[in-house]
Amino acid sequence: MKKIISLFLVALMAFGCVSVFASCDSGKDENVLTMATNAEFPPYEFKEGDGYAGIDVEIAQAIAKRLGKELKIVDIEFGSIIGGVQTGKYDFGMAGLTVTDERKESVNFSQTYATGVQVIIVKKDSAIQSLDDIFDFNEEGDPVALKNIDIKVGVQQDTTGDIYCSDDVTKWGFNTCDAEGVVKIDRITRYPSGADAVEGLKSGKVDMVVIDNEPAKSFVAANEGAVRILEGDNEYAVEDYAICVSKSNTQLLKDINEALTALKSEGVIDKIIAKYINAGETEGEGEATE
Repeated sequence: MKKIISLFLVALMAFGCVSVFASCDSGKDENVLTMATNAEFPPYEFKEGDGYAGIDVEIAQAIAKRLGKELKIVDIEFGSIIGGVQTGKYDFGMAGLTVTDERKESVNFSQTYATGVQVIIVKKDSAIQSLDDIFDFNEEGDPVALKNIDIKVGVQQDTTGDIYCSDDVTKWGFNTCDAEGVVKIDRITRYPSGADAVEGLKSGKVDMVVIDNEPAKSFVAANEGAVRILEGDNEYAVEDYAICVSKSNTQLLKDINEALTALKSEGVIDKIIAKYINAGETEGEGEATE
């Protein structure tokens, strides 16, 4: 009884730019690739000293190196990444981005490079132990109602967790919507970062937080004894991460896909992911990311 979402990569053809690697902005340095991210999503991207670290950061660095380019990272609001890439302000976006139909209307996506799982964080002493304590299900295993209609859910604004949770209960969301999908009862509290959402949980402003599994581990480790992740077969959603590129820059999309294919075959991406995720599991503490 969980929401499984298979998100496949689509590379849509559009007219290319004059420059091979730069965006359509002719004023940009062709030797620099600008990556838009939100460094609040551990272990995929996070601030480290005066710079950035994480899975996405190291994969982006490996891609840039393979393309013979210098990587420039710009830390912005998560909700501004798609728009910034779409307009050519940034060459590509990488921030634990899930491919959705809505996002594909604005940008193209590379092949998948990692898989994420949306999970639920609750207070340590919460009575919620599983999805059965949240939803009433029909015989097919689909939700039909909430156990507690007054429940409040925290999410990071504009993430897929926000998108999923904002849907109707019968579609695995937490809101009550009419036949046209218009929200009648909004039970979602949106925060600028996952860390802020967890603080909202700790202070009692929300009853749970829905967020990606790896960042969830980091937040739980940072708040040891205060919050926990629902264990067992309680994944809220499964999704694939990819890199977004402007529809007008098909050459860059091709170059990124070729680089990802090579990095996968060489085992580089697996090593980068294992470095952050396995290290966190072994030491009992996570890194900081978007």
